[in-house]
Amino acid sequence: MLTRIKDLAQQLAPRLIEIRRHIHAHPELSGQEYQTAAYVAGVLSSCGLIVQEAIGKTGVIGELVGGTDDRLVALRTDMDALPISEITHLEFASRKLGVMHACGHDIHTTVGLGTAMVLSSLPEQLPGNVRFLFQPAEEIAQGANWMVQDGAMNDVSAIFGVHVFPTIPGGSIGIRYGALTAAADDLEIFITGESGHGARPHEAIDAIWIAAQVITNLQQAISRTQNPLRPIVLTIGQINGGRAPNVIADRVRLAGTVRSLHPETHANLPQWIENIVTSVCQTYGAKCEVNYRRGVPSVQNDLALTQLVEAAAKEAWGSEKVQILLEPSMGAEDFSMYLQHARGTMFRLGVGFKDRLNYPLHHPLFDVDETAIVTGVVTLAYAIYRYWQ
Repeated sequence: MLTRIKDLAQQLAPRLIEIRRHIHAHPELSGQEYQTAAYVAGVLSSCGLIVQEAIGKTGVIGELVGGTDDRLVALRTDMDALPISEITHLEFASRKLGVMHACGHDIHTTVGLGTAMVLSSLPEQLPGNVRFLFQPAEEIAQGANWMVQDGAMNDVSAIFGVHVFPTIPGGSIGIRYGALTAAADDLEIFITGESGHGARPHEAIDAIWIAAQVITNLQQAISRTQNPLRPIVLTIGQINGGRAPNVIADRVRLAGTVRSLHPETHANLPQWIENIVTSVCQTYGAKCEVNYRRGVPSVQNDLALTQLVEAAAKEAWGSEKVQILLEPSMGAEDFSMYLQHARGTMFRLGVGFKDRLNYPLHHPLFDVDETAIVTGVVTLAYAIYRYWQ
């Protein structure tokens, strides 16, 4: 069966590159993937899949009907682009000013479509059904929740995911056991002091100076009070406050992101942060408000499914093309929301060029080795086929 899957994928390769380039040239932002969704639905329908549109607002589901095994397998790929102006000068570069597929979701969508095309063309029926989820709004970490709310995970037994990685060469994949990505939450802090003359700070409560103490204390407390084997990254990306250069600020807003890997650490972060902020503010007579908003949890790859993908990839491409990733990423992925409903695994698809500079994700010069499309399709199609074996 592997030979048949590889043959089908190679035959489809020109068409898949054509699909990828079309999607790349016509990117759409999170929640606005109307044309992409219509295009995806058309390809799925042409393969004979049962298609549902407007799932998760602008998402698409394609159901490939198999045999009587009640274990339903899902494959999730995402469709949205980023608000970045592309400067690659490729002939199929983005035609939409200020919008670009700089995170490889055009590759993800194409790999999802290619997997559906291959599995629907196999000479024998699959033992069970396969559900293909084409998700919107991953970049704002909303699309997975939207899809789940519309029933995308109903009856799913296992789910697979893929994400491109430019530091891995095209033709290879990266396997990660355990935590793949970090939990990502939003943090907002308001500090309220008392205004006063800039020349007489002792008569006021300086919210800007106290905000600086809050930031410093949070960063220092991570290294002194948290387990260094359970990393935390806390970044304050916005500071707003003050009315004039010679007036003590009476109110400051801080906003940032908090990343963590360990579930227990993630659970305790809101109270830990609030305690530190409150203590600093009380020391200097200020008031505070801490708003901690949960984002997405860490992607925790299922052991058995990760072993399945690793075995399928090694059989398809050889052990030398499969890297075991020793470190997780502190980036986030809302694929983790699906893992609240079924076990699953996500792997890294190498898209790096072997003979030139590879730009990172979210860069205006980001580009990929398109041979990775077939690598992704074969790996996923064969892993899904072997799931029922």
